[in-house]
Amino acid sequence: MKKKSVVTKFLSRRILLLIQLIMSIVFLGYIYYLKMLPMKYYLILVGIIVLLWLFMSFFIKYGIRKKKKENKYGMLIFSKLLSLVLSISLIIVSVMAFKGNSFLSNITGSLTQTRVISLYVKKESKYKKLSDIQKDLKKMKVGIASEKGTKNINTAIAEMEDAIGEEFKTKDYKDYSALGDAIDAGKIDVAVVDNSYSALLEANHEGMDDGLRSLYQVEIEEQVQSVTQKTDVTEKPFIVYLTGIDTYGTVSAISRADVNLAVCVSPKQKQILMISIPRDTQVNLHRNGKMDKLTHSAMYGIDETISTIEDFLELKVNYNAKTNFSGITNIIDALGGVTIDSPYSFKTLHGNYQIVKGKNEMDGNKALCFVRERHALPNGDFDRGRNQQRLLKAMISKAISPKIITNYSQILQAVEGCFETNMTSDEIKSLVYMQLDDMAKWETFNVQLSGDPEISYKTYSMKGKKCYTMVPSKKSLNSIIKVINKVENGERIKEKDIKGLQGA
Repeated sequence: MKKKSVVTKFLSRRILLLIQLIMSIVFLGYIYYLKMLPMKYYLILVGIIVLLWLFMSFFIKYGIRKKKKENKYGMLIFSKLLSLVLSISLIIVSVMAFKGNSFLSNITGSLTQTRVISLYVKKESKYKKLSDIQKDLKKMKVGIASEKGTKNINTAIAEMEDAIGEEFKTKDYKDYSALGDAIDAGKIDVAVVDNSYSALLEANHEGMDDGLRSLYQVEIEEQVQSVTQKTDVTEKPFIVYLTGIDTYGTVSAISRADVNLAVCVSPKQKQILMISIPRDTQVNLHRNGKMDKLTHSAMYGIDETISTIEDFLELKVNYNAKTNFSGITNIIDALGGVTIDSPYSFKTLHGNYQIVKGKNEMDGNKALCFVRERHALPNGDFDRGRNQQRLLKAMISKAISPKIITNYSQILQAVEGCFETNMTSDEIKSLVYMQLDDMAKWETFNVQLSGDPEISYKTYSMKGKKCYTMVPSKKSLNSIIKVINKVENGERIKEKDIKGLQGA
């Protein structure tokens, strides 16, 4: 009697069906563990998996009979291959579910922020890396600004000195605008800057950040004081503060808030109210009651921005979510680009992209430059806010297309590290569970705070310096607060409630 080969044994009916059974149990167990699929669908899924196993058991037996009676192997080979393919498919889907769950764990529950301190030179500087300045350190002064304190600056300089093996001779320009002037005039070759306050560098030199190169960075992690109030996201209305910061790299970095959206969600009414607040809006800071631009509030941490918006819009934020330049570009590229219908033709300041009136195919960088632009638009920051909403809609449209299936892994990799929220993974899962359970259609409303442009020299963060600001319209603000109150009270929003407030 011939001994069966290892391959033959592995491809035997019992082994293949055992593998399929094990993979089925693992798959069903993991889906149950995720708690995202309603029980009615889970039971249907269990039924399908059981029927598949029974069908394959019958199918392989039929192939064996066919082989014995007619000496034909086609049906048997096909049935065994099909069982193997089903087992592999169950493994793949289980791995994808595992990656998705791991991804949720990594982007949720965020309670820290990162202070980034950079060693900067001009882009045209001969210095390309940290070691390049070593030979010149003894004769050069490293510019700093003590305006916002020097504790973190000194910590960063100590690390930089250890890295280069030489001590820095620093020159204190007191405030960041003076440091920016010194950099622009070429009075210093190198500067150590707390990136949280990079906006202040640009007091007299807008766009200076694009003209600088970082030779070294020090990241200091800080705890965020939680100012949000959790709730039952499937039963009660909740508000998410969504922000986009003007940096690349780590999304937890403290920086200016370029995008500011208050997203009010009513799970019972199945409505979402998206409120866009222009970055230059004049607000009173929560920390001291002083007038400042909204974007500047983020220099003092996301908790300060949230508290300031709560005061301004008379609401209570339940959660926050944050992304940055890297997040936007990576996600759009992973989606395969987006199509945006622009109402205007213009050239972007960043990247010098030509935007045509009508449909524009955009990769991540072009889309980012599109939503950063304001000077080339007839209504400045108002149009930028509308373009941000256009981009968000285009991204959602692409994300719910079949593309998200084919690019599943790339999209998860793109988002991870570039997006974070203090919502828990269980809260997000419960929202998914709710949506799958009722498959309800949601109604979305986009509104935008309006106001009048004003040149101000009285902002708290840049007192005495020229600032472009927006004085909010009391009528617009009060109308938005009324609509927010309706959402918070669980009432249904009607078109007449947002008449004249549409942002897009």
